[in-house]
Amino acid sequence: MDLAHKILGTGEPLVILHGLFGTLDNWQTIAKRLSGRRQVILVDLPNHGRSPHVDRVDYAMQAEALSDFLAGQWMHEVDVLGHSMGGKVAMRYALSYPDRVRKLIVVDMAPRAYERGHDEIFAAMRSLPLDRDLSRAELDDLLAQRIPQAAVRLFLLKNLAREREGGYRWKLNLNVLHRDYAQVLAGTEGPAWDGEALFIRGEKSDYLRDEDWPGVLRLFPGARLETIASAGHWVHAERPEELLSAVEGFLAA
Repeated sequence: MDLAHKILGTGEPLVILHGLFGTLDNWQTIAKRLSGRRQVILVDLPNHGRSPHVDRVDYAMQAEALSDFLAGQWMHEVDVLGHSMGGKVAMRYALSYPDRVRKLIVVDMAPRAYERGHDEIFAAMRSLPLDRDLSRAELDDLLAQRIPQAAVRLFLLKNLAREREGGYRWKLNLNVLHRDYAQVLAGTEGPAWDGEALFIRGEKSDYLRDEDWPGVLRLFPGARLETIASAGHWVHAERPEELLSAVEGFLAA
């Protein structure tokens, strides 16, 4: 699969994977900072951004797509950083292709299955009349009826693309992501990967809880945990300096 991507800098390769509803652009600021010492590969995961739409969203497919993409780039051993859903893809990639990962960084995600939490977002996105010639401000007003958080709406609306004949389309494969949402929530399993792993969580987030840590160590016995103070789930946006310090320190060790 020819995944959409952007490469910054030179040096040892670091692949960065975004979360659900995201694109590679979400991590561009962090990537630019890291590219002074590394070659950073930002990737749009399948069914997201400018990458191909396929009729699956499970983690085995996404890890295989990442493997095929990196092989096509002649990158046979890389460091991998993934946030949220991208963290699950990163974990599955390390478990499925253990010899191709040097160091693993997972941002605010555990390998367990999660409860549903995006149904209102899916409903709000699917309700937008994209065939009408509305402004982005008008679409934002419609989203606000269901999603009060302005930052969340801004994040979601980055997935809109203008149609030449008028109206908009979603860049992401919204119908398949909604249909197979249970696969996004699913846990990941596999033989343990004993490489070096750093799990980073936001102090205010409940995505990676204390009780999740035994499950992390069962699959990633070489993992260590770092908590970023005053950060929620969007650690890279809320506390970028602290995140960069943790990532750079781990990669340099």
